[in-house]
Amino acid sequence: MAAAQTTLKVPHRGGITAGYKLSNNTYDPSKPTCVLINSMCMTSSLYDAQFHDARLTHAMNLLAIEPLGHGATSCPAEHFTYWDTAVMALQVMEGLGIEKAFVLGTSQGGWVVVRMALLAPERILGVLPLGTSMDYESSSSRSKGCWNPAEALTPFVQKWSSSTPTPDFVVDDIWCGMVAGIGFGSSATPELSEFWTKTLKEVYSGDEGRRKLRMAALCLLERDGLLLRLGDVKCPVYWLQGTEDVPYAQTVQPEQIALFTSSKEAKLTMVQGGAHYLNATNPTEVNAAMLELVNKYK
Repeated sequence: MAAAQTTLKVPHRGGITAGYKLSNNTYDPSKPTCVLINSMCMTSSLYDAQFHDARLTHAMNLLAIEPLGHGATSCPAEHFTYWDTAVMALQVMEGLGIEKAFVLGTSQGGWVVVRMALLAPERILGVLPLGTSMDYESSSSRSKGCWNPAEALTPFVQKWSSSTPTPDFVVDDIWCGMVAGIGFGSSATPELSEFWTKTLKEVYSGDEGRRKLRMAALCLLERDGLLLRLGDVKCPVYWLQGTEDVPYAQTVQPEQIALFTSSKEAKLTMVQGGAHYLNATNPTEVNAAMLELVNKYK
């Protein structure tokens, strides 16, 4: 049975509607669960390769939750942070009757799932960060080859700011192409780019779409780093990083995985040829790591 997109009301900050997708459209309490948090401007469709892997869906429930500012998720408060998305994701789990779960996050999703492990250590069984960094875009991070998104994103944020409603807003092709190009790298085929351009234009249209997109970008640009908190993560951490990851390269991850000093197990795997959206460009390696972690610690 194909997984369908649906929504759930959660109590956080006055009532958020969270967009999510659940494998087989139902929660099977006899199986462990892995929560999936997507990258910047993507939706739960980023995880199609995971939802279509029968080995994964046989072994575990997959629950893809769209962060604040993304997909079908909507929030009455215009301002939010990654900590808010982490709380929301935990509330979605609770609303579906899922007491404990493994968590996987791609790019910004990596920041969210580590926050989940910090906020609710008794509920998170293991963390899989993909294509990410645990720092903000500090001078140290930039000096080691990580990107500086402020240069590219700030002009867009300024363009998306408006003191009056913008019912005719639709995100432009330049932004859509940049998101796909940075994320998928050489895997960004014309068909893939067309799909995500269409998806982004559907999500980020009208006044609500503009406000969601603006705050999603501000959320990234003004986030806090996690380096001094990583020693408080108790669960195992399996970090996968692509060798062709443009935003975060390969330098900071060996340093940062060593900061998970309290984790039951913390290991870093470099995936040859993998791009930024690693779960999509290299699902074989990612799905194998998911199975390894879940089978070992379920």
